[in-house]
Amino acid sequence: MNKFKTLTDHVYEYIAEEILSGNIELGEKINENQICNLLSISRTPVREALIELSRDGILDNVPRKGFVVRKLTLKDLKELYALIGILESEAARLACPNLDKKSLDDMKFYIDSMDLAISQSNFSIYHKQQDAFHNTFVNKCGNDTLILTLAHLKNQLLRKTYDETTFPNIINILFDTNKEHKEIYELFKQKDAEAVGEYLKNVHWQPQKAEYEIS
Repeated sequence: MNKFKTLTDHVYEYIAEEILSGNIELGEKINENQICNLLSISRTPVREALIELSRDGILDNVPRKGFVVRKLTLKDLKELYALIGILESEAARLACPNLDKKSLDDMKFYIDSMDLAISQSNFSIYHKQQDAFHNTFVNKCGNDTLILTLAHLKNQLLRKTYDETTFPNIINILFDTNKEHKEIYELFKQKDAEAVGEYLKNVHWQPQKAEYEIS
């Protein structure tokens, strides 16, 4: 699934990171000219990136206003969690017989890295390692359409850095989430495809957990 990154891809990632870091606020209009000037590029790749971000549900294309950062409601997020849970459950079942020792070792490394990131309140690193953990098995499912669909859905879950004053228990919550990653890892080690699929759908991605995505 690796592909050569185009200029549009790089602009997409830049805008997504600006939203993730909070430099561009939810509901804020994207300033196309500013991005062109900052990146010293023409409008074409910026416009293409904005269209892709809109397709992925990260931006809304508002008539007579332009592209604005989409505000997801709790209902939106719960529906996303439920759908991701169903699809990632199937990806896990398909991937289970394909996971070799390196894949399992990589997953263990990401789990340990997440524990360290949580202990240091480094939420940006935590989310990057979490994505890498999930991608390790999703990318082994052998179904390119499923991989792309999951990536499209997860792109809508652009996570800002948590504010510990807003979520005073966030450290404990993330440690609990990483315990779930450890359980997923153990089930993969046991080659229990059905159990890991059910765990992902009914525990790890249960819709009630979507509240932690609300800023």
